[in-house]
Amino acid sequence: MATSMLDDQWTYGSDADTMASVIRDGRLESGMPGYGEVLSDKEIRSLVIFINEQNAQAKPPMGPEPIGDEVYRSEKHDFRIETVVEDLDLPWSLAFFPDGNLLISERPGTLLVVNPKSGHREAIAGIPEVYARGQGGLLDVEVDPDYKKNGWIYLSFSDPGESGNESMTAIVRGRIRDGIWEDEEQIFRAPGDAYTGRNVHFGCRLVFDGDYLFFTIGDRGRQDDAQDLSVPNGKTHRIYKDGRIPADNPFVGKEGASPSIWTYGNRNAQGLALDPKTGKLWETEHGPRGGDELNLIKKGRNYGWPIVTHGMNYNGTPITGKISDPTMEDPVTYWTPSLAVCGLDVYHGSAFPKWDGALLSSALRAQELRLIILSGESVSSQEVLVKDKGRIRDTVVGPDGLVYLILNSPNKIVKLVP
Repeated sequence: MATSMLDDQWTYGSDADTMASVIRDGRLESGMPGYGEVLSDKEIRSLVIFINEQNAQAKPPMGPEPIGDEVYRSEKHDFRIETVVEDLDLPWSLAFFPDGNLLISERPGTLLVVNPKSGHREAIAGIPEVYARGQGGLLDVEVDPDYKKNGWIYLSFSDPGESGNESMTAIVRGRIRDGIWEDEEQIFRAPGDAYTGRNVHFGCRLVFDGDYLFFTIGDRGRQDDAQDLSVPNGKTHRIYKDGRIPADNPFVGKEGASPSIWTYGNRNAQGLALDPKTGKLWETEHGPRGGDELNLIKKGRNYGWPIVTHGMNYNGTPITGKISDPTMEDPVTYWTPSLAVCGLDVYHGSAFPKWDGALLSSALRAQELRLIILSGESVSSQEVLVKDKGRIRDTVVGPDGLVYLILNSPNKIVKLVP
């Protein structure tokens, strides 16, 4: 008697709690039996994820179609996509020098300075050795907001440690002179027992907020570590730009806790963006199979992983029957199936004024760029701006107000132009 499960029409509602309730308790008035005595809460949650995956595969979200000469029409702005730099080797992050040159990190371990006008590129000598295995390598690169005064450049990377067979996320800063990395200072390094041979979930995005530096570290494939305050895994951290620990960090003075921790219960944050107008810190993190999240990062809060999640294990086995807990922060929104969310930025600029204050979120698996319109601390709407142009590793709003995208497969950088 039921209608299609693939047409987005749901008799009782499409949210995860309602779907789980229908499966567990049934709807006898409609002929739907309950399965609560047959399936556990964990299994029911996994079934909800599976149904949503099948639904999304049947009707995947589409980006705007070109309307002639490769002009794309979105709800608020028309734009073109122009190539900036080609023939890169797994580019991971992009930053801008005050003179307009680009600073590009490539995950295998190369840091490039590129003149976007002439196309000239230079590989910087002397950067730290990186652990370029699995998801590891050279990760985020950022130019200090006071670069004109101090010349500092910050790098996050997978540090091979003393053995070379185990790794952990680390952060350094240095200066570039005549194509050489110099004056290196260690900003963050985890204790030796945090190093592991697992090659996943390194994080690591960097965001400046005045004299502070926020950064993320994934759970490194050890999910329970995200709830353990004695280790840096699965956390958002806050330090001063020189590596010192702020005295007002939430766990300073707590016995056994890592003092740099700002939030915990974060699985693997791949996007981190500060809105300079509101002061809000936004984060996107990979769920497992399902349950990618957009979070508003707040001091000292627990974001739940792996106690609560909208996802399940990659092999289809359940993780938990809980998607919420009153003692933990719920995501602002989540995506099931997973998009493999990645880099994130807040749009402020004159090139696309109707996007002002919106989030731009990139995705690897879904190969898309999403515009996320906010209403205070909630999401009012989403629109897919770019689709199927390649795996989008990062999105960066340039000083010119244009939107730059880092693509993997093909490995290049493009920009959205009005």
